[in-house]
Amino acid sequence: MTERILFTRMEEHPADSHTLARYRDTGGYTALRKALEMEPEDVVAEVKASNLRGRGGAGFPCGVKWGFLGPAKPAYLVVNADESEPGTFKDRQLLERDPHQLIEGIAIACHALDVRHAFVYVRGEYPKPARRLQRAIDEAYEAGYLGGAALGPGRGLDVTVHLGAGAYICGEETALLNSLEGRRGEPRLKPPFPAVEGLYAKPTIVNNVETISNLPWIVLNGGAAYDAIGPEGSRGTRLFSLSGHVARPGNYEIVMGMTWRDLIYGVGGGIPDGRDLKAWIPGGASAPWLVPEHLDEPVTIDDAGRLGTMLGSGAVIVMDETTNVVAAALSIVRFFAHESCGQCTPCREGTSWMEAVLKRILSGAGRQVDLDLLLDVSDNISPGLTWPPAQTTICPLGPSAVSPITSIARYFRDEVQAMIPKGAAAGV
Repeated sequence: MTERILFTRMEEHPADSHTLARYRDTGGYTALRKALEMEPEDVVAEVKASNLRGRGGAGFPCGVKWGFLGPAKPAYLVVNADESEPGTFKDRQLLERDPHQLIEGIAIACHALDVRHAFVYVRGEYPKPARRLQRAIDEAYEAGYLGGAALGPGRGLDVTVHLGAGAYICGEETALLNSLEGRRGEPRLKPPFPAVEGLYAKPTIVNNVETISNLPWIVLNGGAAYDAIGPEGSRGTRLFSLSGHVARPGNYEIVMGMTWRDLIYGVGGGIPDGRDLKAWIPGGASAPWLVPEHLDEPVTIDDAGRLGTMLGSGAVIVMDETTNVVAAALSIVRFFAHESCGQCTPCREGTSWMEAVLKRILSGAGRQVDLDLLLDVSDNISPGLTWPPAQTTICPLGPSAVSPITSIARYFRDEVQAMIPKGAAAGV
């Protein structure tokens, strides 16, 4: 099924889809006017009816999350644009090429949640998207969509863009809130959850860029119309960032429910030069891998969970038959070891140990026990090595580093063992 919700404007008007003039010419801010004629609770009801699930990784129902917002005032909306998950680049496109869609979504959410100040936390390595978004915000202020009476008499709305400093951990919502407050970007213990005690210790909703960008369409067309798109549990369209060994890498807006074969070989054009598929990561570097036996499984949030993985941030990284799985795992583990905030011992120490052992195997100096040693270290970070992962850490970063280890142990154990010299020492 072909459907466009988020990419329509930029595909039809690529030269100026980011401007206020083009946005209004194509129906922009009509949804906001409709929302402002509705009671806030009715807007929330439409979002709940849409069954929109968060697009930042966790996949929690957006309307249900809004329902947790505490009564204390002021309350805040924070848009997570700290897109740092390896392989993910969808939010960047939304920020650069249709920022007013996000701004309208922010205004709708703020009306629904009785919020007067929203923040957009943008990844530090995204200077152009941040500039493009700030310019669009300036245009919205000038046009009255933001400012002193944006949501009605006495109901102003301010939106602040905050540029991060390049820390992956700030993609975790409570670490992001700490960073916004000028503190070290470290995850907080929960409870209390942000909806009860978040930014400046006030009730706060944190949503992803893609999630908020869906709101204008939902309000304009109704939650039931959105709920009619896609399979149960995975409603609406979803942005996927295809990369790796595919003929046509890029961002694609698809309706979930197609098979992985459709996505990789149809949408992505297949593997270049006729090489065979070896594995793919279905939801960013944090997700456990899938292999060719899963090609005909549906691309949905719940089916990914059934297979012991996740769609996460929508980043699909394809690996062909030439891929060295130990090198691929090392690349991911090294990233997480570098990005660990160091607050939790299992993550701080465990990721570095896993990196060291993978390096040893890759260098040809591996030991017979190394793969089991990797699993033992992983078990100390994510006990039981189950899915969804248990964790001995405050946030999921540590368990994310475990995903490539469990993947190579499950699907490529013989290949990893073959890289270890047969006469290698058995000891640690």
